[in-house]
Amino acid sequence: MKNLHKNLQNDAQIMIENIIADNLPHKAVIESLEAHEFKGNIFVVAIGKAAWTMAKAASDYLGDRLVKGIVVTKYNHSQGDLPRIDIYEAGHPVSDENTVIATSKCVEMAEKLTEEDELVFLVSGGGSALFEMPLNNMPLGELQSINSQLLASGADIVEINTIRKRMSAVKAGRFAKLVSPAQVLTIILSDVLGDRPDSIASGPTAPDSTTTEDVQKVIEKYDIKLTEKQKKLLQIETPNELHNVNTVITGGVKTLCESAKKVAEKLGYTPYLLTTTLSCEASEAGRFMSAIATDIISGQSYFKKPCAIIAGGETVVTLKGKGEGGRNQELALAAAKGIDGLDNVLLFSLGSDGTDGPTDAAGGVADGETINKLKNKGLDIDKILADNDSYNGLKAIDSLIITGPTGTNINDVTVLLCK
Repeated sequence: MKNLHKNLQNDAQIMIENIIADNLPHKAVIESLEAHEFKGNIFVVAIGKAAWTMAKAASDYLGDRLVKGIVVTKYNHSQGDLPRIDIYEAGHPVSDENTVIATSKCVEMAEKLTEEDELVFLVSGGGSALFEMPLNNMPLGELQSINSQLLASGADIVEINTIRKRMSAVKAGRFAKLVSPAQVLTIILSDVLGDRPDSIASGPTAPDSTTTEDVQKVIEKYDIKLTEKQKKLLQIETPNELHNVNTVITGGVKTLCESAKKVAEKLGYTPYLLTTTLSCEASEAGRFMSAIATDIISGQSYFKKPCAIIAGGETVVTLKGKGEGGRNQELALAAAKGIDGLDNVLLFSLGSDGTDGPTDAAGGVADGETINKLKNKGLDIDKILADNDSYNGLKAIDSLIITGPTGTNINDVTVLLCK
């Protein structure tokens, strides 16, 4: 049994490495640029956790045709200098002063563009926090406070962006308005379920489909505390039509799951794709996946061993404790309770960007021995979950997935391996 357990760990490691490698955006960005006919001077703005990787692809393809570019990415996500491109790093998941400085540089460049120019706008997950200029000179601290409330509320990314975009001078299509009369080619690496351009990075160059009624529903649902001045800002209408934007979506959670299927099959598993729209509490998803494992091992399931059960999407964590963690780590730890004592079962949950929540881990791994390992360290899984401290729990038993920043960002994938 021990050898089989080790084989499961090895298979998981191979899957993780290959899933990430398959979904780096370089090739997809170049293919999108090749399909576009450029007619003027070319400028580039790249925002998000994969901004540097996407800008590198644009730089490689455009060469000397690129006049100027700006990258705005998360701290420690730049991989070096790029020709004719200024690189800024800023705060994520909460905007900071460097965010506003970097965004102001993008706005300054955008406002100087003419009909003779064209902007390539490269968008990836994390762009909502990294590309920000508060509307009507709202103090950044107020925006940070609202964002922190949203992140802790259990709201999904679409709901969060419904509020964030309306307090921004560059989101909800407003950046495209600043770029006009120049044309914009927006190339998106999607981290939002359903690939809605107006939700990905809060849609800086996308017409806004949300309404003031949508905004009010989110505020009431999650009891978001706002001042009267902030409430009035949320009532300002956003652009619902744009005529200078061409949008291409190059990748998303579906490609992430297809990669998982492909690698699992090569390793000898029969892959089953459950969903590409997983959206619930991380702990609920973990319990659900562990229930499937129990049925498979007992022979009471449609899924037959050896198999890989795959679910893509983005879960949420409603913060109740003061611990450290991320949704993928919490999902894995919650699954550990249901698969406790089961042989030949392993689950991993992976954030494709390599940074799950505000941690340096990409996710976590759990198997039938996880709870015993925690007990041997004097740790109680229920207390860890109650305190949302999955990072420290998994770290104590060497069950974190550590990849470093990957250069991509297309949601999460959870894989259950059964032999």
